[in-house]
This record gives sequence, C-alpha cells and structure tokens, in this order.
Amino acid sequence: MKIRVLNRPAVPTRAVHLTPTRIAIRSRPLRILDFDCEARPLHWISGDFVSKEVTAIAWKWIDEPGPVVCYQLGVVDPQVMLQAFCVVYEQADLVTGHYIRGYDLQMINGALTEYALPTLSDKLTQDTKIDLVRRQGLSSSQENLGVMLNLDHPKVSMDQSRWRAANRLTPEGLAVVRERVIGDVCQHIELRKRLLDLGYLGPPRMWYSKSVIPAVPYTP
Repeated sequence: MKIRVLNRPAVPTRAVHLTPTRIAIRSRPLRILDFDCEARPLHWISGDFVSKEVTAIAWKWIDEPGPVVCYQLGVVDPQVMLQAFCVVYEQADLVTGHYIRGYDLQMINGALTEYALPTLSDKLTQDTKIDLVRRQGLSSSQENLGVMLNLDHPKVSMDQSRWRAANRLTPEGLAVVRERVIGDVCQHIELRKRLLDLGYLGPPRMWYSKSVIPAVPYTP
C-alpha cells in the first residue's frame, strides 16, 4: 500500500470573536439532616424473630438553629409521624445517623409501605457505624464510641422496665423514649463531628431505596 501526502495550504476559516462574560456561581453548604428512630416488637415471625413498628423519629439540621424535632407513636398517628419525616428527608442533601443504612432507613421505608405511602427516595448518607474506619477488637455501638471519645452528650440508657413502658406507650414510657431518641440525635451530632476531626469516618455513600440490581425481565 502506498500513501501519497500532498502539501496543500490550509483553507483559512472565519474567525469567531468571543466576548468575555462573567458568570456568577453561588454555592451553599450541604443541608445535613441528623436523625434517629426507635421501634417496638409487634408479633413473632419465627423463633426469636419479630416484626417491628416505628414508635419515634427525631431529627435535627446540622449547623442550623432550632431544637431537635420529635414525633412519637401514641402522641400522633403513625402516618403523620412518617409524612413529617419524609418532608424534611426530601429537603436534605445528606442524611446521617448511626447504622441508618442497616436499620433506620429500612425501618422507615417498611413503615411507609405498610401504610401505602410513597417510599423514601435515594439519598446520600453518612453512617457512623458502617462508614467507620476498619477496626477490630472494639465495639462500634454509639454508646461505646461516645464513652471512648469522651463526648459531652451521654447515651440515654434503657433497662427492661423502661423498654416495657416505652413499648406499651404509657405516659412514663413516652417520656423516656422521647428523652432517648432526642438524646441519640444530640450525641450523634457530636459523635460525627469528632469522628470527622479524627479522620475516622469515610466519605458519604448513596443509599438506594429500591434495589440497585437491574430487574430481570420476566420470561413465561
């Protein structure tokens, strides 16, 4: 094969003159929602496996003024509690909590399906248990991490009598579970900041409300 190369002058093209334009880009910090939920057992499925029901949800916007918000079963209808959380959840750029990808988000999603409500959307998350630095020989419970890191906010402990009162939705039980779920959010806000300062927490990850595996077409 022979290739013949011709040296021809390039044809001049029409020049395009661009006028410099200033583009103003405004950025804002991520809106981060810290939350926690509590649940009670409902019925035995098999052996020691039981179904659960969300009894309380508490949340707080990180780095924003305002108290920790708490909704409880026994004070409001479950649909009201779930829908109130969904409103702030959809406003968040990122949600954070302790073991939320393994428990809280799935619990709330399950409750939403029980009442035929729209489920949670996919969301960027930071989980202080699952995203914690790889380790061995240490408990990764929020209570243990709080004590180990000498946090100011304590974990509200629950013994058997307190849990029984809480799960029965008695006035005393409602008061203690409110204290616990709000306390968990307050402690977790401090815990997350401490873990980030120490470099112990990995980057945020997406949580998918629905399966990320493509559906296989049904073949009869």
